[in-house]
Amino acid sequence: MKLKQRVVLLAILLVIFIFTKVFLIDNLDTSAANREDQRAFHRMMAGLRVELVPKLDHTLQSPWEIAAQWVVPREVYPEETPELGAIMHAMATKKIIKADVGYKGTQLKALLILEGGQKVVFKPKRYNRDYVVEGEPYAGYDRHNAEVAAFHLDRILGFRRAPLVVGRFVNLRTEIKPVATEQLLSTFLTVGNNTCFYGKCYYCRETEPACADGDTMEGSVTLWLPDVWPLQKHRHPWGRTYREGKLARWEYDESYCDAVKKTSPYDSGPRLLDIIDTAIFDYLIGNADRHHYESFQDDEGASMLILLDNAKSFGNPSLDERSILAPLYQCCMI
Repeated sequence: MKLKQRVVLLAILLVIFIFTKVFLIDNLDTSAANREDQRAFHRMMAGLRVELVPKLDHTLQSPWEIAAQWVVPREVYPEETPELGAIMHAMATKKIIKADVGYKGTQLKALLILEGGQKVVFKPKRYNRDYVVEGEPYAGYDRHNAEVAAFHLDRILGFRRAPLVVGRFVNLRTEIKPVATEQLLSTFLTVGNNTCFYGKCYYCRETEPACADGDTMEGSVTLWLPDVWPLQKHRHPWGRTYREGKLARWEYDESYCDAVKKTSPYDSGPRLLDIIDTAIFDYLIGNADRHHYESFQDDEGASMLILLDNAKSFGNPSLDERSILAPLYQCCMI
C-alpha cells in the first residue's frame, strides 16, 4: 500500500474513532441526564403524594386552625405541607352540622359547616367521568371532579393559589336534610328513587336538579378561606361577553394588552403576571369561564389572583381553546 493510501486510511480511521468516542460520551451524558431527570421526577411525585390520614402531628390539633394559619397574601398553603393529608381527611369525613344554599353565583352549590365550625362549599356531581360537554368551551354544568383535578394541578405547578379541594360522598337523607335550613330544604325533591335538590343560584331550576344515586351523592368539597382574609371580586380584563355576535375588545384588538398595562392594578405589581399565569393554568384545564376573579381585599394589587371556581374545566378532552391564552400571546410576557 502506497504511503498516500496509508495516510488516507489512517485519517478515515481517526475520524471514525473520534466520532465513536464523541457518540459514546454523548450517549453516556444523555443517559446520566435522563437518569437524573427520572430521579427528580420521582422525588417530585413523592413530595406531591397525599395520604388522607386522620392523625395530626402539629402543636395545633385543629385541622381548620392549621389551614387558616397557612394563608398569606401570595399563597393559600405552603410548599411543605405534612398536615395536608389530615386536613383533607377531615374535609372528607367530619360531621356536617349545618347545610344551606350556596353563596351567590351562577351554578348549583351548597354551603356546609363541618364539625369544628369550618365552612366548605359542596358542588354536586352532575356528569359521569367520561361525559363530553359539547358546544362552547364554557358550556354545561359545573364539574365537581374538575375542582379536585384543578387543585392538584395547582400543587404540581407550584402556584399554591387554589383553596384545598377533596372529593366526598354525602347521604342527603341522613347527613344533609336533618341539618338543612328551610331555604335549602324547600329545593329538595324526589325523582324516581333518587333524592335531588336544585338550590338557589342564577341558573338553578326546579326542572334541572342534581340527583343522588338513591340518597348518596358524590361531590367536591372546597375549604372556605378564613374570614380574616376577605375577598375582593374583579372583572377579568380578558372576560368574554357571553353574547352571540358581540366580541370583547381583546378578541379583535391585538394591541389590547397595551391598554390593560395602563390601568390599575395592572400598571404595577404582580397582578398582570398573575393574569398570565392563570391563563396558562386555565388553558391546561380547559377553563374558558373566568369572567371574574378574586384577590384579597384592600391589597392594592399586591396579593395573588386566587384560583377559585375551577369547575367549568375538563369538559371536552378533544378541545384546546386557544383564546384562553390571549393574555399570554397578546402581552408576550411570563
